[in-house]
Amino acid sequence: MNIDSITLRLIHLALEEDLGTGDITTRCVVTDDTEVSGHFIAKESGVICGLEIVRKVFHLLDERVVCNLRVKDGDEVSAGTLLAKVSGPAHAILGGERVALNFLQRLSGIATKTTQMVSLIQSTKLKIIDTRKTTPGMRVLEKYAVRTGGGFNHRMNLSDGILIKDNHIKAAGGIIPAVKAARHKAPQTLKVEVEAETLEQVQQAIDAGADIIMLDNMDVETMTKAVDVIDGRALTEASGNMDQKDLLQVARAGVDMVSIGALTHSVKALDISLKFL
Repeated sequence: MNIDSITLRLIHLALEEDLGTGDITTRCVVTDDTEVSGHFIAKESGVICGLEIVRKVFHLLDERVVCNLRVKDGDEVSAGTLLAKVSGPAHAILGGERVALNFLQRLSGIATKTTQMVSLIQSTKLKIIDTRKTTPGMRVLEKYAVRTGGGFNHRMNLSDGILIKDNHIKAAGGIIPAVKAARHKAPQTLKVEVEAETLEQVQQAIDAGADIIMLDNMDVETMTKAVDVIDGRALTEASGNMDQKDLLQVARAGVDMVSIGALTHSVKALDISLKFL
C-alpha cells in the first residue's frame, strides 16, 4: 500500500496521542544506546493488512529502525506465523510498539472478516461492499483493508455518488421528486442510488429512473420479489444487518451487491504481538 498524506497525518496523530511528552517508562529503565530485535507474531489465523504502516511508524520515530516484512498484505496466515522482524534503537521500537500493533491488528481484523464473508458467496455473482460506517479518520485505511480481504468499496465520502436515503426522501417530498432533482443538478457521470424499504418504493425508484436500488432491511422473500420487479433495469444492493443474514440465500435472490457495515464498525481485531528476542 502507498502511505498517502491522509494516512501519514493519521500515523503522526496516533504517535502524538500515545507518546504524549515521551515514553517515561522506557526513559527510566532503558539506556539510550540499547539496541533490540523483535518479531511480530500472529497469535491466531487470519488475513494480514497494514504492514507498511508498521514500517512507517518506526521509521518516523527513528530512521535507524529496520523492519523486514516476512509476509505481505492479503496473505492468510496461521497462528504462530512470523509476520515481520524489527531491529534498532530500543527507545524507538518501544515507543512505536502499541501504535504499530493498533493499526496492524485492526486492519487485519477487517481484512479477515471480509475474507470470511466473501468466502460464503464465492461461487455467486454477489459482491461484498463496505459502508461509510468507519472509524473517524481511518476510512481510507479501513476501506483498503476491505479490498485486501477481497471486498469492494462503496462511496469513500459524500461527494462520490448520490445515495437518496429515507431522510432525503422525506425532505424532498418523495422518491420521484428526489431523483428528478438529483438528475437536474448533479453531474451526468454520477449514478443515482435510491433506498427502498418496500416493493412500492422499489417501483417508484424504477419509475424515477434510479441507477441502483438499495433494498433496505428486506427479508429474502421480499428481496426476490424486488429483483423480479426491477428486472435488470437497475443494479440492486441489499442492506441492513447483512452480517446476520444467510448471504448465500441473498445471492440466490439475484441481488448484485450486499453492503455490510459490520466489516468496519464492529470488527474484532486480529490477535498479534511483538516479542523481543
